[in-house]
Amino acid sequence: WQQLSFRTPIEEAQAPKRQTPPDWCYVFTCAVPHKPRALQLPAGQARKFAQDMARLVDELRTGIPAAFETDEYRTRKQEIESEFGERQEQAIGGVGAHAKSLGIALIRTPSGFGFAPVAKDGVMSPQDFHKLPQEEQSRLEKTISELQEELERVIEETPKWRREAQRKLRDLNREVTRLAVASLIEELRAAYAALPQVQQYLADVKEDVLDHAEYFQQPKEGERPTLFGIPLPQPDASESPLRRYQVNVLIDHSGAAGAPIVHEDNPTHDNLVGRIEHIAQMGTLVTDFTHIKAGAFHRANGGYLLLDALKVLSQPFAWEALKRALRSREIRTESLGQALSLISTVSLEPEPIPLDLKVVLVGGRLIYYLLHAYDPEFAEFFKVQVDFEEDMHRAPESDLLYARMIATLARKAKLRPLDRSAVARVLEFASRSAEDTEKLTIHMRGLADLLRESDYWAGTAERKVVTADDVQRAIDSQDRRSDRIRRKLQEAIQRGTLLVDTAGGRSGQINGLSVMQLGGFSFGTPHRITARVRLG
Repeated sequence: WQQLSFRTPIEEAQAPKRQTPPDWCYVFTCAVPHKPRALQLPAGQARKFAQDMARLVDELRTGIPAAFETDEYRTRKQEIESEFGERQEQAIGGVGAHAKSLGIALIRTPSGFGFAPVAKDGVMSPQDFHKLPQEEQSRLEKTISELQEELERVIEETPKWRREAQRKLRDLNREVTRLAVASLIEELRAAYAALPQVQQYLADVKEDVLDHAEYFQQPKEGERPTLFGIPLPQPDASESPLRRYQVNVLIDHSGAAGAPIVHEDNPTHDNLVGRIEHIAQMGTLVTDFTHIKAGAFHRANGGYLLLDALKVLSQPFAWEALKRALRSREIRTESLGQALSLISTVSLEPEPIPLDLKVVLVGGRLIYYLLHAYDPEFAEFFKVQVDFEEDMHRAPESDLLYARMIATLARKAKLRPLDRSAVARVLEFASRSAEDTEKLTIHMRGLADLLRESDYWAGTAERKVVTADDVQRAIDSQDRRSDRIRRKLQEAIQRGTLLVDTAGGRSGQINGLSVMQLGGFSFGTPHRITARVRLG
């Protein structure tokens, strides 16, 4: 399979005819923050939707503060606060009036409220109180105790009134925010009326904005928040609460036509299913939905994914991740470190994305046979086997096609053209490589290497075309660089270390020739073959 291109036939025959797959993006889920929601949009719309959401946030950052600065809002807010204050004062004043009718004064102190008997010239002093008859003291103490209980009941009602005032204030804030938000979000919903998922997301965003209008209460231009008069540093953009309204564009097919064809050269677990990145803040690792990154499954979804079988098997957990995705027909982006308990930090559970692709595994025959024999699921997922021949039949027509292929390789590699003798020598080399006079090898890598080296020797000789001598010199150079073992064996025969006689005859002995293959170099070496005979 070496040097065979699977991309060209797929791309020419199938990919352009198929529909361009949709875009995918992740957004914040208000109800379950650790489970981001996956949104599907038509091809080329995800980037535009992200820009529209960013524009919406900018408009809300201007419109919401302006709505809260109107005189009408301030008046209604003041009415709610005044109503709470008046209600509290009336209740306490009622207790004070009741106490006054009983000859007791309600006193306000820095630490709270208190009661004291009233004398002609004001509050009775402790000395005057103790001069009263015992019965009068007991009556006043009992009265004060009852008034304290009445005041406590009033004070216990105060939090309830405060909560009611806060509820009214929240309702007022939601109403004011709704007036500022409704037109902007409805305009955006109208632009994506054909997408139910986007409609539901925008409806959730509207409710979330109403609940968190304070996120948009930014300082005025040129002002910075202060603490005890000291300006605070500007918050990092990654820590802004408005990040929840961003759109993480996972896959964008803007400008694409047809189905994608993706070749993943490094098929690790994360490179296949995607990854969830973390950032360090205050000594801890944190993440959010904007740190979800796409993998090869996402990029090839709706098209074709080309993988080297040996590389997939060499990467930990990559083969199981591939089978799991094909089995479930969905992409689950999971943190491998979290799954193996290698890190202890808050992670995410992104919503799975439906998977629809064709996976092409490329590898040697031995890998295919081993997987077919030892992995029961292999035949279930990969049903179509394509086994390419290593040589082609030799005939005058095929020789002509082979010569045209040689010219094409030379032209693509920007090499010198080959003359007739050079082409004939290359054809002879291809036939010898196939080890059959009626075959031609189709191993393009060795042929391309020979053409490049022949071009080098033609350049050394200052020729404009490659000749048979240049091809032969390239072949001889390749043999010379690879024949160390052959020379060692020949030397051993000459020195008598290996006993091979080349003259005379002996009973029960004969010389044979074997072919040894070492890497890309093969050579013949003689061997002594002996026979032993015994009585049966």
